[in-house]
Amino acid sequence: MIRETVRRFATEVVQPKVREMDEKEQMDPSIIQGLFEQGLMGIETPSEFGGSESSFTAAIIAIEELAKVDPSVSVMCDVHNTLVNTVLRSYGTEEQKAKWLPLLSSEKLGSFCLSEPASGSDAFALQTKAQKVGDDYVLNGTKMWITNSYEADVFLIFANIDPSKGYKGITCFIATKDMGIEIAKKEQKLGIRASSTCTLNFDGVKIPKENVIGGEGKGYKIAIEILNEGRIGIAAQMIGLAQGAFSLSVPYTYTRTQFGQPIGNFQGMAFQFAEAATEIEAARLLTYNAARRKDNGLPFVKEAAMAKWYSSQVAQSVTGKAIEWMGGLGFTRETGVEKFWRDSKIGAIYEGTSNIQLQTIARFIQKEHSQ
Repeated sequence: MIRETVRRFATEVVQPKVREMDEKEQMDPSIIQGLFEQGLMGIETPSEFGGSESSFTAAIIAIEELAKVDPSVSVMCDVHNTLVNTVLRSYGTEEQKAKWLPLLSSEKLGSFCLSEPASGSDAFALQTKAQKVGDDYVLNGTKMWITNSYEADVFLIFANIDPSKGYKGITCFIATKDMGIEIAKKEQKLGIRASSTCTLNFDGVKIPKENVIGGEGKGYKIAIEILNEGRIGIAAQMIGLAQGAFSLSVPYTYTRTQFGQPIGNFQGMAFQFAEAATEIEAARLLTYNAARRKDNGLPFVKEAAMAKWYSSQVAQSVTGKAIEWMGGLGFTRETGVEKFWRDSKIGAIYEGTSNIQLQTIARFIQKEHSQ
């Protein structure tokens, strides 16, 4: 059901706006509103809070289907669902859930603020500080590479309330833009251009104590656990865009005739199609397996890392080949295939670089085989 619903929305509503949004580097507000109206911004959220009350796997399928048309829209939906909503569902108090989840299910876009100029892969080296002043916390610092931040109204911000404790001082806060969050810079990127990525400044931003999520000093635990889930979402985005490029380029090869026959009939082309289709399916199965394990309460960290790493590799490979399959036409912006290639590169970078994924997998192998 959800696959067909999302596929229809992506095809009928998103597709006509993809090129314009990419060239303007701006998300169309009607797309954001449409996602809310379709129930795609609270996929796992309980119905009592206005959500669809579906599974994590359902969210992964939605992210995949959106990415087949536009990875920028896909990652916006992904971050909102698998990071922002999940933090509140998993760690929020009943009062916080009742206040924020209905808004996040119906009208307010969320943003997850962890990375900083000096803390990317080493996220817990963050420098943003929060000082307790009366019944408020006062935040000062800078966040960088923050997805959804230009359009978002709700922000999950990680800051250290006691730097002497190191990562054990990191705390998660929920804030709104009108509390004084400054959009300092909107990045101009290679790919996923319609998805906003901004630098945020916090200069004496006051956040009430009731906006602490999960308790003081629990931010590091929240971030680690949530990003493990988020990596499955990025894997879904990568398999979606790989499939999108494949489905766009292969049919062309059976209409383009050279040397008296469609170029797709040549063995050199046909074998490349077969390899690419197999790689996409393998990546999809890795991703679905990680999602299945998460839904069933099984350990999934290694599987999530495998899915993200492999899907990112496949996405870059398949989208690059898709351009070549279409020849000169694939190199133009007219077809949209080159956009999939540009969008694919981010998969090896955000929510844990490929090297971080390999390091995670290697640690599990070492633990399993060094006893």
